[in-house]
Amino acid sequence: MLISQGVLEGRAGSGTYVAEPQERVRMVRSRQHEHTDGSLFRAEMAALGKKGTWESRSEAMVSAPADIAARLDIPEADYCVRTSYEYLADGKPVLLSTSWEPYSITSGTLAVLPEGGPFAGMGVVRRMAEIGITVSRATEQPEPRQATAEEASLLGVQKGAFVTHIRRTYYSDDGRPVETADIVVPAARCEIVYEIPISR
Repeated sequence: MLISQGVLEGRAGSGTYVAEPQERVRMVRSRQHEHTDGSLFRAEMAALGKKGTWESRSEAMVSAPADIAARLDIPEADYCVRTSYEYLADGKPVLLSTSWEPYSITSGTLAVLPEGGPFAGMGVVRRMAEIGITVSRATEQPEPRQATAEEASLLGVQKGAFVTHIRRTYYSDDGRPVETADIVVPAARCEIVYEIPISR
């Protein structure tokens, strides 16, 4: 339990030790941030004195699994574009994200790949605007759980370490889901803050 919380660390062939204190990275989730040019992560890391970068890999025409199809309101096994992201702060992984977009929306356009073409790296909202789709709202459902073996390996944490899993979905102004993503943040390294605008 203490290892999964980041208090202790195991060293192969040596033993278990008190872990070095780690500065937690603050990640702000805000309605305002949904309308950025895609470089928000880099800007947030720069404000913390860190270099923010990311690596990505996209696959077009991937059959949607049942849970993703339900979130995108499309038939199961319909084609999607799946993009896997690894976000880094000073070269260290701090966030994983797997994004799914219905292939029928971007097929035949220059926006088919989120990180390729003339709209690469713009983010969902701006990319969709470039092909005439207005994204008007997003939902996020955060929940705590333990990291899978693959997530732990990518994030450089112990298997079973606590993470925050966020299911995010973007909707067009006619209510159609245009993208959904699974975001995984290690609890020991990052704190998530929601910024809620207040109407006056």
